[in-house]
Amino acid sequence: MSEHLTISTSDIVNSLKYSCQIPDVVEKIASHRIIVKTAQELGITVTPEELQQEGDDLRLAKKLVKAKDTWTWLEKHHLSVNEFEELLHHNIISKKLANHLFAAQVEKLFYEHQLDYIASVTYEVLLEDKDLALELFYALEEGEITFPEIARLYIPELELRRTYGYQGVRHRKDFRPEIAAAVFAAKAPQVLKPITTPKGVYLIWVEEIIQPQLDEQLHQKIITESFSNWLKQQVEAVKVVTQLDTEVNLPPQKELLQQA
Repeated sequence: MSEHLTISTSDIVNSLKYSCQIPDVVEKIASHRIIVKTAQELGITVTPEELQQEGDDLRLAKKLVKAKDTWTWLEKHHLSVNEFEELLHHNIISKKLANHLFAAQVEKLFYEHQLDYIASVTYEVLLEDKDLALELFYALEEGEITFPEIARLYIPELELRRTYGYQGVRHRKDFRPEIAAAVFAAKAPQVLKPITTPKGVYLIWVEEIIQPQLDEQLHQKIITESFSNWLKQQVEAVKVVTQLDTEVNLPPQKELLQQA
């Protein structure tokens, strides 16, 4: 005989508290209200056709092929049909507000921050010994060893070793400052002289430097990032008062807060 477990709203709130997720939830609620309020002030609306398209896109993204799949997904997320429509409405409003605020500024922002959009393709081996790193670097220059051979010998993680330390396509912000400076000054393909950091000594092969092109993907990325930064500033400028009426919302016991 299977057991039933009942979870209340209070249980959920308390779980968010104990996992220290309340600040994130509060920020999302504040962001939601700011988006709704700003959109209303600007007269941004949503048409039935836009709602239908957003619903189709979401179902496609979630692989909800059949009507039954959609109902199961709604039940899992405790959403009614009306709430699902509100979710779609908010998604559309957010996109339209972001475009309203920043679409006209994209080209300007692109050229102002062009260095941030340059990307690189790199392979890395992290070593503890600087002398060993230099020895390997000079051996590479002399053609006595290849970077994949070094990776196979000195990368302990199996999956990373199989890809020879491949780090993918990354931007300047994805690197430590001292590494970014060397990577984006490289004339690819090029192996960089070992770079010492608090984490260890990096031996890096810069395979490619990718110059940014203002295509549709980057265009949307700039809008999304700009909107996210704007929204964060709006939330920080608002004084948020939270009211959590739960049994565990009690003053902390002094003895628990006293430092040893």
